[in-house]
Amino acid sequence: MATFMLMTKLSTNITSQMKNRAAVGNAWMEKVKEKCPEVKFIAHYGLLGPYDFCDIYEAPDTETAAKVSMISLAHGALQAESWVAIPYNKVLELAKEI
Repeated sequence: MATFMLMTKLSTNITSQMKNRAAVGNAWMEKVKEKCPEVKFIAHYGLLGPYDFCDIYEAPDTETAAKVSMISLAHGALQAESWVAIPYNKVLELAKEI
């Protein structure tokens, strides 16, 4: 399984109704579990900056990570990017091969 970071920026119609955020987030999570049952979430963070949320998760491949991003867009995200995350020790190993 590869590790990914989902960086999400919410649309203004979602951010203007933050009191409903838990219900929207739960509906999103249920859809991810339904469509991508192999995904394992590790952490969820609210952010101050260009993105509103960061979810760290494991998925078997980039196609599954793309689905997670698409589900986010379908549930009110203005922007959703899944970034691959490589453990630092692996980066050091890769650097030795250069």
